[in-house]
Amino acid sequence: MDIEELLKLLKDELLKVLGESYSDYKKETKKDIEAFLEISKVKLERWTSLLASKDLTVKDYQWLLESQKDLLVLNALYQAGVSKLRLGHLKNKIIKTIVNTVVAAVL
Repeated sequence: MDIEELLKLLKDELLKVLGESYSDYKKETKKDIEAFLEISKVKLERWTSLLASKDLTVKDYQWLLESQKDLLVLNALYQAGVSKLRLGHLKNKIIKTIVNTVVAAVL
């Protein structure tokens, strides 16, 4: 799968996840998601290739994504007063969505 197609698919899926709980901040969270995907693009491409070639397990892929969690800055929601605990849960949901989407697309 082409990395640009994958990034578009991930962006669409992540916006759905955020829209479920934070539809009032859709425009702002879209910028945060796009920034995260852009920052992580090279690593996502490398890790996804390794996953597709079965050189990485799904568990390893998820672990690598979780190492990127600090790069996932949800400024719009933080500034809106969403608690750090809720943001942490949301980040976990985002990582899980990325893993599930990538696994469905490449395996």
